[in-house]
Amino acid sequence: MASHPSVQPTVFHTPLRDQFEAFLDEHRSALHDSLSGLTEEQARRSLVPSKTTLLGLVKHAAFVEKVWFDEAVTCRSRTEIGIPASPDESFDLDDDDTIASVQDAYRQACAASRRATADLTLDDLLRGNRRGPLPLRWVYLHTLRELAQHCGHADILREQILAGTTHPR
Repeated sequence: MASHPSVQPTVFHTPLRDQFEAFLDEHRSALHDSLSGLTEEQARRSLVPSKTTLLGLVKHAAFVEKVWFDEAVTCRSRTEIGIPASPDESFDLDDDDTIASVQDAYRQACAASRRATADLTLDDLLRGNRRGPLPLRWVYLHTLRELAQHCGHADILREQILAGTTHPR
């Protein structure tokens, strides 16, 4: 199980941005690690009627990083970035998607997100989102909410996989 740096006393009194980043990185690690120790079949196993699989969930999380920290920051289109047009499509698995390749793509997306925001302040406006200009503070909170939800999904799916439970389609 991943450690929880956000509950360390050293984080309690750090600047708000550092606290946001500690929570984001904690959730990023939890999603990444949700695939650890699974077989390729387990990672692709469908347990719910939607497209959601553990492998697809981590692939979607890479999409989320690119939407909020590439598209929103750089104003590049999703086509230019090389990501699907819709969140639903981001769960689609290709034949060559593996645990290792999806985890690597997610690690790279998270590192790119950190680089993209390194010189920004929480009040800087990101202009590349369809909602209009948004402060980095809002984007951090929104991304944290989404990652937290997906961590919960991943916990439940992993528990079902390890228990051998399946859901008929």
